[in-house]
Amino acid sequence: MDVPAALDEDAFRAFFERHHAELARFAWMLVGERTAAEDIAADAMLAVWRQWDQARRARSQIAYARGIVANLAKTRIRAAVRERRRNTLFWQKPTEAAEGPDTAAVVDVRAALDRLPMRRRACVVLRHSLGLSERETADALGISVGTVKSQTSKGLADLRRLLGPSQDGPAWAPIRNGVVS
Repeated sequence: MDVPAALDEDAFRAFFERHHAELARFAWMLVGERTAAEDIAADAMLAVWRQWDQARRARSQIAYARGIVANLAKTRIRAAVRERRRNTLFWQKPTEAAEGPDTAAVVDVRAALDRLPMRRRACVVLRHSLGLSERETADALGISVGTVKSQTSKGLADLRRLLGPSQDGPAWAPIRNGVVS
């Protein structure tokens, strides 16, 4: 295991303190389970720590970490689906209480996001909930800006279909304002 030098520890600690909560929120928006999201964020930070030299050389350290979170979330979702299929529990999902100003809207958006394919979900969340640019989203996911544009457009169209035609309705407010948490 390649451990960063002692001088890098302070830089990593500052990175961790600045970005851990955001990475946990991103993971939660991808997987929909708080405990899994915390595990993913912790695993991602451990991976960044182990690859700190490579992360520091990346164009954007946070994009590097977001990419790790997206990959870990994708792996976790795939494993969960396989397990549910094996156990014939695919249709049973634990209920999760949402917190926020409009709980029903947050639950509706969460359910709609769960129905999007992983790449579309990640693009929509990064662009519209976390407010990243197309370039930052592309860097985080390791895809082209054009793919970000098309996946975001398709994801929003899917959400419109799932949530209803009015973008002014209460179900759209959480994602438009980045409040889904």
